[in-house]
Amino acid sequence: MQALWMVLAAFLFASMGVCVKFASAHFNSAELVFYRGAVGMAVLWWLARSQGVGLATRYPGMHAWRSLIGVVSIGAWFYAIAHLPLATAMTLNYMSSVWIAAFLVGGALMTWWPSSREPRPPLQVPLVLAVLAGFGGVVMMLRPSISESQGFAALIGLCSGLTAALAYMQVVALSRLGEPETRTVYYFAAGSAVAGGAAMAVTGMSPWPGWPALWLLPLGLLAALGQLCMTRAYSRALTPRGTLVVANLQYSGIVFASIYGVALFGDQMPLIGWAGMALIIASGITATILRARAAPNTPAEEH
Repeated sequence: MQALWMVLAAFLFASMGVCVKFASAHFNSAELVFYRGAVGMAVLWWLARSQGVGLATRYPGMHAWRSLIGVVSIGAWFYAIAHLPLATAMTLNYMSSVWIAAFLVGGALMTWWPSSREPRPPLQVPLVLAVLAGFGGVVMMLRPSISESQGFAALIGLCSGLTAALAYMQVVALSRLGEPETRTVYYFAAGSAVAGGAAMAVTGMSPWPGWPALWLLPLGLLAALGQLCMTRAYSRALTPRGTLVVANLQYSGIVFASIYGVALFGDQMPLIGWAGMALIIASGITATILRARAAPNTPAEEH
């Protein structure tokens, strides 16, 4: 059953991307981040109250840092969705698993200090190959399908995956301290609303478009529901194998985004671009499996 919850979460996140795509014609990225956070706060406040989970925390600094990098990731992802094919933007954001693997390899080598008593840590060749394959997939996917005018948006999309990886690692740290998932996600939504509102003071507000503004409601609602489904999927995965299945099923969101992109927006990608996307998915799954061997129980990534 937990697998179905994750597939549903992936579908909801891809559907949220559709709302972002339509809403971005009338609102800038700062406004989209603000409205996503505001709607999410309302939903998560209700959920926390119904669960009896208090919102007071002993770790405000950690939540603030997690919200900051999470907001940067969401803002970058929304910008990429607005300017790139939906499946491409979704895939670049889901590079977070590959980035985490790169951090693990790089961190192990950088923290090692040469000494006669402590041998050099193993290079973890399979993980290194998974990382290289992931970035090779990025080159394959972007080079034939992205025009020169979209190059900056592609770079921003890649940065969204990088900052999503940093946010995920902070979520892991908060989880180990015993922070409930609902509280962590609530503070992320609150941070999105605050940061989005502050950014709007700089970027300005778009003219109110009338009926198209209704896209903002399902945007925030789908994001909150997707997060809740993802949380339930991980909470019901009671074994390491179940957790691993759930973690890898998140990539079904790329399939949903591809279908949406072709059906609703007429997105086209050459064969080598699809092959690059498949390579990124394969490398992300491989990196997740290799990470799970060392730490089988990890909380959900957030979008």
